[in-house]
Amino acid sequence: MLNGMGMWTGNYVAGDHSHQAALSNGQIFIQKADGWFQFYLQAGAYNIPSLGTSFLATDKAVSNLWGPVPVAYVKLQGQKSLKSTSVLIGALPTVMGAEYTFTFENMNVNRGLLWNQENAINRGIQINQGLGKYLTASFSWNDGYYSNRYSWLSGSLTFVKGPHSFIFAGMGNLGQTKFQTLATPVQNNSVMYAAIYTYSKGHWIIQPYFQYSDVPTNQEIGVTKGASTTGGAILASYAFKHGISLPARFEYITTSGSVNQESVNLLYGPGSNGTSITVTPTFQHGGFFIRGDLSYVHAGNITPGFAFSQDGNNQHQYRATAEFGFIFGNNIEKKQ
Repeated sequence: MLNGMGMWTGNYVAGDHSHQAALSNGQIFIQKADGWFQFYLQAGAYNIPSLGTSFLATDKAVSNLWGPVPVAYVKLQGQKSLKSTSVLIGALPTVMGAEYTFTFENMNVNRGLLWNQENAINRGIQINQGLGKYLTASFSWNDGYYSNRYSWLSGSLTFVKGPHSFIFAGMGNLGQTKFQTLATPVQNNSVMYAAIYTYSKGHWIIQPYFQYSDVPTNQEIGVTKGASTTGGAILASYAFKHGISLPARFEYITTSGSVNQESVNLLYGPGSNGTSITVTPTFQHGGFFIRGDLSYVHAGNITPGFAFSQDGNNQHQYRATAEFGFIFGNNIEKKQ
């Protein structure tokens, strides 16, 4: 895979720039998907553009997030009477959320406000189990937000029948840690739940979902007062003829707490909220694609200095992003 991107951002924050250009993905994928012993490896460069956040250059994204091999695992696939059971060990995509990590895996180029609260890659072990014709369960012991502290449990239950699917996912940290990096934010000390419905038939994909998270009070690690987030989103895409499609996303998220309570900041200051709208016209022909995000973010009830523009006091941010390139092959795996 090889593709690049260009971006313009209005009311950009201090340290950022209005115009950006980058290699969004220069990755290879190696996979063995048959037999009892399987594996998957994804390696190379990547960029993770996300709404309401400043731009991070590709080299810094790789060095500060999940390294040059972000996803790599072995998969032990059950045979005969155990064919509905599999075990994955390594660096795995999270089971949480409706959006995936890398740009090429999603309807939109930029990740959304709800995705900003989630983890993306975790290291550990995951067990998948089919439960009859329509249900699949996954359970994982891992390091949460790439913390290298193996104190997280996560899981999901998936129901699929015809064009309808429903996922309930949950995860939580059994411990607490002061350790923080760009890949391991304060949310590493949280619990999170999500309910996701997807309708996919004909030209349409429609996906509404709800998400809740909570970072508890723990003064020993610097969380003077905990806070929670509650959010919802709807993603939709309509496919026209000749490789043209029009995805769109709307989302709203709000946080609890207040400045007076010294609550932990999970968005644009304690007690703030965010709304985003994104439209992504897309053209694809074979492995070539070109698409562009047009997006708007509104930050409400902000703490001065924690929102947009150079002084952090502007409540509005506009962004236009273009991505184009090539996808070679069809063996890209998503969440297991």
